[in-house]
Amino acid sequence: MQDAAPMARWIATFLADAAASRDAARNTQLAYGRDLKDFAGWLAARGLHFADAAKTDIEAYLVAQERAGLARATRARRLAAIRALYRFAHAEGWRDDDPAIRLSGPSKERALPATLTEAEVERLIAAARDTGPAEHRRRNLCLIEMLYATGLRVSELCEMPVAAVRGDPAMILVRGKGGRERMVPLGAPARAALAAWLAERDAREAEARVRSRHLFPARGKAGHLSRVQVHTLVKDLALAAGIDPARVSPHTLRHAFATHLLAHGADLRVIQTLLGHADITTTEIYTHVLDDRLRDLVLTRHPLARDD
Repeated sequence: MQDAAPMARWIATFLADAAASRDAARNTQLAYGRDLKDFAGWLAARGLHFADAAKTDIEAYLVAQERAGLARATRARRLAAIRALYRFAHAEGWRDDDPAIRLSGPSKERALPATLTEAEVERLIAAARDTGPAEHRRRNLCLIEMLYATGLRVSELCEMPVAAVRGDPAMILVRGKGGRERMVPLGAPARAALAAWLAERDAREAEARVRSRHLFPARGKAGHLSRVQVHTLVKDLALAAGIDPARVSPHTLRHAFATHLLAHGADLRVIQTLLGHADITTTEIYTHVLDDRLRDLVLTRHPLARDD
């Protein structure tokens, strides 16, 4: 038993194991770390420790979270973090039991993902091509074209090495969540935008006598554009395109990619592969998005739906 070890050490050891043995994504580790730190603070305020907390204590914590107004999805994630910690602690022999093993928390509300129409995507692409500082237009156009053409997560595109897109490839290799790799096709418009950006990018590097391994280099510590920078850029382009920025994010383009493919007859399994979803049920939500759009189309465009 390690009941004398500080709770911070429990969390650090658990997260290190998650990173090493399960290749947990960085964002997952950060979220679990925040959730477990909150739980540890709640326990400490009551003179408790991970080592001696009972099932009733965990339940009381979850009730307190609900009373504090936390969203159902946040509470579900926090319970998932607690369950994972105690599963690990039990396996390591830090506890003789697992107090969280039989706990069931709130199910996540599966909100339908926000998406854009094909016409709105075209306007966003036009804004990237024709607006903003001239020195950034080719880069911005490449970003938008690739997000929409591939359905990549924004972190996957930000971190993409330039070597992965050399040679006008029809397919690119993407390293996604959990280190899983997948091949994603590039259409002609995206390839044209990519070629134009590469030519400009390489010319700039040659002039400055610097070299970067990233497709979208930047001066920050990571050496590439950050998710926040791309998120802000997409919002700015949405505004320029006359689209409510609140409706648009890099992830919205990922949803548009999947929804538009499905609307044009793509197989759900193919979309699952392209998006890098481990489970088909994650991809199935796009069928509901399409169902809603078809229903709205019938209600607003069908002759029998008219009031006149």
